[in-house]
Amino acid sequence: MSVARGVVDRRALRRFVLILVGVLALVVVLTLVTGTAAHAQVPPDDQGEGVTIDINGADGGPSGSILTLLGITLLSVAPALLLMMSSFTKIFVVLAMTRNALSLPTIPPNQVLAGLSLFLSLFIMWPVLTEINTVAVQPYIDGSLTFAQAIDVGQLPLQEWMLRFTREEDLALMTRMADQPNPEDPSSVPMYTLIPAFMISELRAAFIIGFVIFVPFLVIDLVVAAALMSMGMMMLPPVMISLPFKILLFILVDGWGLIIRALLESYGGVG
Repeated sequence: MSVARGVVDRRALRRFVLILVGVLALVVVLTLVTGTAAHAQVPPDDQGEGVTIDINGADGGPSGSILTLLGITLLSVAPALLLMMSSFTKIFVVLAMTRNALSLPTIPPNQVLAGLSLFLSLFIMWPVLTEINTVAVQPYIDGSLTFAQAIDVGQLPLQEWMLRFTREEDLALMTRMADQPNPEDPSSVPMYTLIPAFMISELRAAFIIGFVIFVPFLVIDLVVAAALMSMGMMMLPPVMISLPFKILLFILVDGWGLIIRALLESYGGVG
C-alpha cells in the first residue's frame, strides 16, 4: 500500500508540475502578445503594407511587455549573478566549512545556510544595489536612459565594489590568460576578467577563514582520540565523544556570532 501510494503521489506531483509550467508559459505568451498588440501601430499614409512595433511606452520609457521580458530574463540569470558577483559565495563556503568542522554534515541544512548567506549578502551589498537602482534602473524606467546606457552606468558601482575585494595577483592571472594588456586604471578592467578574478579571491579568503575555524575543533578531535586510545577503546568512534564538546565550545564562545561578525568585517561592514 505504501509503495502504491508513493507511485500515485509522484504521478500527482509530476502532473501538477506540468500544469504549473504550462500555465506560466501561457501567461508569458499572453503578456508578450498583449503588450505587442497594444504597441503595434499602422502607418496612416500606407494602411496595407505592414505593421510597425513600438517598444517604447507613451511617455518615452520602455513598454510593459519589454519590462516583463527583461524581468523574466533577469530571473533566469539571477542565480549566476548572485553566485559570481556578490559576497554570497564566500559566506556560504565559510558557513558550510563551519558545519563540517562541527562534524554535522546536514545540520543546519543547506536551505538554512543558503538563506542566511542570501540575506547577509543583501545586507552587505545594499548600498551598492541602492546606487545601481538610483543611477541606472530608475532613469531607464523613466525613459531618460537607453538599455545600453543603463547597463554601462549600472555596472560601475558593482565593478568598483568587486575591485575592492579582488587581489591584484588574481586579476593579473586572468588578464594574462585572456592575453590582454594590463589595464591602465581600475575603471578599464573588463568584467569578463574581473568576475572570475573576484571569485578566485573570494574562495581564497573563504578557505583561510575556514582553516582558522577548523583548528580548535581539530585539537578537540585529537585530544579525544588520544584519550580513547590510552583507555583501549579503539572501537569507539572519537567523533561520538568529541561532538558534544565541540558543540559546547561553539556555544560558549558564541560561534555563529563570531563567524558572522568576521564575515561582515571582511567586507568593511555594510557596503
